[in-house]
Amino acid sequence: MSTITLRAHRGIGRDVEGIALVANDNFSARYDLDRINGVFSRPAHKLFGQNYNGRILVLNAAKGGVATAWMLREMVARGVTPRALLLNFANPIMAQGAAFGDLPLMDRFKGDVTSLIRNGERIQVMPSQGMVIVERD
Repeated sequence: MSTITLRAHRGIGRDVEGIALVANDNFSARYDLDRINGVFSRPAHKLFGQNYNGRILVLNAAKGGVATAWMLREMVARGVTPRALLLNFANPIMAQGAAFGDLPLMDRFKGDVTSLIRNGERIQVMPSQGMVIVERD
């Protein structure tokens, strides 16, 4: 087993580790998720039907508006939430929602994060250091 280190813009939130759920698709907490059952519910999403609860989501870009902030907070309050969000491009609303919901968030990686991390890999997310460690077989 080996590890690789990825660098990104310094993020927000606590350090976490977990299993990656990866797709080269955009992300909206409002339109893509069944927030009660913890699955991607929009049929056109590349992760449709996949359970995101407890996983580290690795996706392309944030989309959506102001409802994202309170939806992320609601997800955390219910205990049906990803462990962290890793995006190529977050927006201010997604950052606000992640901070409000105490959900670790990182973006602006040196390379396309959706191709640097493989689905199912164990990763360590260290937002304050702008670093992600990927355990690779």
